[in-house]
Amino acid sequence: QVELVESGGGSVQAGGSLRLSCTYSEYASSYCMAWYRSAPGKEREKIADIDQDYTRTYADSLKGRFTISKDNAKNTLYLQMNSLKPEDSAMYYCAADPFVCGTQATFRHWGQGTQVTVSS
Repeated sequence: QVELVESGGGSVQAGGSLRLSCTYSEYASSYCMAWYRSAPGKEREKIADIDQDYTRTYADSLKGRFTISKDNAKNTLYLQMNSLKPEDSAMYYCAADPFVCGTQATFRHWGQGTQVTVSS
């Protein structure tokens, strides 16, 4: 199975930045990779994804502040988060799928998550 392990979460003040990381198995290099987040009492929402050709797609509400990237040489997916707001506080998850950059329902592999807390 594909193992996904997130790291880099923590507590920051509004306006600050964080870079999250997610390591993945070498054979997942051609998979679609994605970042999701889930706040208490809310459904998990997609932040962005990146396919095997490094084409990136973002949620309209987050484009410009968040940047998804990956480095297959390091087997690592990244999420750079800038100008953080309290409403960005959530558990952040990476996901992977061998076939398509789809939805929460179609991504087959998920990490355990890393917590991000933004204070005002």
